[in-house]
Amino acid sequence: MEKRTFDLKTPDLGDSDKIELVKWYLKLGDLVSEGQEILELVTDKASFPVESPVEGSLDEIYFPEGSQVKKGDILGRLATKTS
Repeated sequence: MEKRTFDLKTPDLGDSDKIELVKWYLKLGDLVSEGQEILELVTDKASFPVESPVEGSLDEIYFPEGSQVKKGDILGRLATKTS
């Protein structure tokens, strides 16, 4: 089986300059289902859950909780297995 990875990027949240990664709902190695909430981002206007685009596992975390991030930052990486 081949391992495939997907980058978790900060989505476009409008014109907010301040975006904080407030919570990871998973730990490294945890399994995740497609559509499951992985992390939560907060701006000065609202809170935004980020869902997994694929089924797999959390392979890497690049920004810890409490980090200030910007649109397009790679927050973490998911790994899936393909046959």
